[in-house]
Amino acid sequence: MVEKIKNKFDITFFKFILVGIINTVVGTAVMFIAYNVFHLSYWVSSAANYVVGSVCSYFLNKYFTFQNKEKSPIILLKFVVNITVCYLIAYGGAKKLILLLLSGFSKQWQDNVAMVCGMGLFVILNYFGQRFFAFKKKD
Repeated sequence: MVEKIKNKFDITFFKFILVGIINTVVGTAVMFIAYNVFHLSYWVSSAANYVVGSVCSYFLNKYFTFQNKEKSPIILLKFVVNITVCYLIAYGGAKKLILLLLSGFSKQWQDNVAMVCGMGLFVILNYFGQRFFAFKKKD
């Protein structure tokens, strides 16, 4: 059991985290500026984060993290499906949970906390989705 877990969190995992840090810095800035400066909605602001971050993520994770050399458009399609599903689950779930937990706080406070929670959940879901679905190595 321990060996199986160690195999899932190898050098690939740490490369994914490095790429994620780059994406997070850029995407988070886009998201919070969109929401707090331009007063765009929760969904538009959080989606802007993932549009910007996903373009960078695709190339860095495909070639650097997972070293996937396939040229098939199916890879891009799988990546888009993965990002979309992870985004909807992470941000939809975080939004609902934070609305329940922080019901006495302002909408802006709730949305900002939900975006941070959504980011964390997204990272976890996205790692497994990219590793075992989008960029899965052929046996």
